Amino acid sequence: MAAVAEAGAAAVVMSYWNPIDHYGIERFAADLAAAGGSGAITPDLIPDEAVPWIAASDQHGLDRVFLVAPSSTDARIASTIAACRGFVYAASTMGVTGTRDQVGGAAQRLVARARAAAPDFPVCVGLGVSNAEQAAEVASFADGVIVGSAFVRRLLDDPNAAGVSAVRELATELADGVRRTG
Repeated sequence: MAAVAEAGAAAVVMSYWNPIDHYGIERFAADLAAAGGSGAITPDLIPDEAVPWIAASDQHGLDRVFLVAPSSTDARIASTIAACRGFVYAASTMGVTGTRDQVGGAAQRLVARARAAAPDFPVCVGLGVSNAEQAAEVASFADGVIVGSAFVRRLLDDPNAAGVSAVRELATELADGVRRTG
């Protein structure tokens, strides 16, 4: 976290809620802020159950990013965005994380619904983005492209030094894809 922040990037961690809760919510928020972290994406925590996290993130000036999904009602999208700080994570599809062959039309419709709820709030899309073409597609309608599993897959394919090079190569490919839309 500190290395990413020192490089000048906004360092946002993504974690299931249980490890944060087990670590200690206040302690996690304090340590994340001290390391230069900008916030956390908590995919399995809904705002209704996040009162302690909301308080800790407020106290330490951290962004909190909750998810909306294609199945979310318009009211749920509005209330989730209201609880977010930084951006809202729009899950491109229903299901678990992992790379996909295509993004799918649900993502663009979900971004449009989120923008209808909060026109000026950033909406970032993830869940399955794995190549430059998908990154370009998502960047054409969203404020940000979230990639996770594709990086892990590249690293695990070859965990030696070549794996790190493969991750760097994927990052370059994805960035080039995003820039195609501009």
